[in-house]
Amino acid sequence: MRRGPGTCLVIRPVRYTLRIASLAVALGLWQLLTSRDIDVWLRFSQFPTVTDVAHTFADRLAGPDYWTDLTDSLTRILTGFLLAAVLGVATGVLVARSRLAEDLLGPVLEVIRPIPAIALVPVAILLFPSNEQGIVFITCAAAFFPVLVSTRHAVRALTPVWEEAVRTMGGGRWRVLGSVVLPGALPGVFGGLSVGIGVSWICVISAEMISGQYGVGYRTWQDYTVVDYPGVFVGMVTIGVLGWLTSTAVELLGRRLTHWLPRTADAPAARPKPARGGAATSPARAAVRKVPQPEEARDEHLVRD
Repeated sequence: MRRGPGTCLVIRPVRYTLRIASLAVALGLWQLLTSRDIDVWLRFSQFPTVTDVAHTFADRLAGPDYWTDLTDSLTRILTGFLLAAVLGVATGVLVARSRLAEDLLGPVLEVIRPIPAIALVPVAILLFPSNEQGIVFITCAAAFFPVLVSTRHAVRALTPVWEEAVRTMGGGRWRVLGSVVLPGALPGVFGGLSVGIGVSWICVISAEMISGQYGVGYRTWQDYTVVDYPGVFVGMVTIGVLGWLTSTAVELLGRRLTHWLPRTADAPAARPKPARGGAATSPARAAVRKVPQPEEARDEHLVRD
């Protein structure tokens, strides 16, 4: 069955409706379990209801402290994440393209990479003169390694034929970097950025809980210490929404910069055309079609060399 040009216009409202419905069902189930004080192994009677959280959320929106916390957390996230994006991409390309850089930096990076970023809080406290700089450092460290690893793998996976073609036409090292390496690695780079922004939110909230002043994480921890559970859930919802918005922004930017890539999810799969007269393609004809043309044979020779 063929899909017409208006099929996507029909599918998208259906998908959005399903997403909204799933969220509504989750909230309804939450309200039902907490309002009825249902305790079946899990103690939902200890949870605040959806209406309690909504009322607290409305009160927080009317006050200045909520917006101050929001601004501080976003500033820390954006500063640390942008630093991690620049350093992670640059280091990933350098390690993937230079054996000397891989030998010098690779062992150090691989030893530090398994250490959780939140475990660097004592190091940040000792190393930086202010808590603000330490929180930005932790956020940067959290996003740096996903970007680094993803960029390194994306650069190493590039086809050597593209670089050889640019060099054949007289292009130098910087021309190869700007025309082949960076554009070809963009999908992998944005995959690492999407993971990195999520990890950054996890670590910045944890760092704010330990050593921050103001911020969504700091306020959430303060609400927990005074047993204000609706306030705790307000912080959790805020963190979830902010994380979703920033991840979506990174994904949309990645799609805009890689618009030249084929979008297989939105396009119907290509079907092989039948032979003339409706007859099926014979095995002999299929074998002939699989024989590489001279250009393909030349490309394969370059890859082997």
